[in-house]
Amino acid sequence: MAETPSRGNPSPSGSNPGPRLTDVKTLRQRARANLEEGAVTPGYGADRDTVVKMLNDALATEIVCVLRYRRHYFMAQGLSSESVKDEFLEHAGEEQEHADRIAERIVQLGGEPDLNPATLVTRSHSEYVEGTSLVDMIREDLVAERIAIESYREMVEYLDGKDPTSNRMMRDILAVEEEHAEDLNSLLQGLKAG
Repeated sequence: MAETPSRGNPSPSGSNPGPRLTDVKTLRQRARANLEEGAVTPGYGADRDTVVKMLNDALATEIVCVLRYRRHYFMAQGLSSESVKDEFLEHAGEEQEHADRIAERIVQLGGEPDLNPATLVTRSHSEYVEGTSLVDMIREDLVAERIAIESYREMVEYLDGKDPTSNRMMRDILAVEEEHAEDLNSLLQGLKAG
């Protein structure tokens, strides 16, 4: 592979010559090869099958979370339920957005989003626990968020340096899951104090 710093900014003599970037001719040749690979270029550093499976497991996790939050939204009752219901509905919507982003990325990688209802719960990292009281529902959602945080953190570590796009997406999703966990913890503490 011919590399040259010619695409970088020229630097004064004696200083760092800048990044070593692949020459434009080589980039153009690579881009024309294997067009059926779409967004996955020769520089893709991860095992694509592993990443697609990992993302499909994350997709199942998000869908199970959407369903659990939606059930909790409809089933929440009691004096403190209105603000909690609003939180459940908001979280359900954000989890659906995560699922959509993950499914789109799977397609970009040449995979297929696995939305098979028969296997969702077995592939999901989190469980679908209904809960019998408002406190139970919040607690189960908090457990699920904590599971997602741990598993997504591991995914981010695996993807680091291998698949920057999937890594960034999972980092973004991880940050929202951490916010959800904090929201739920605050709700749980508020109900215990009240």
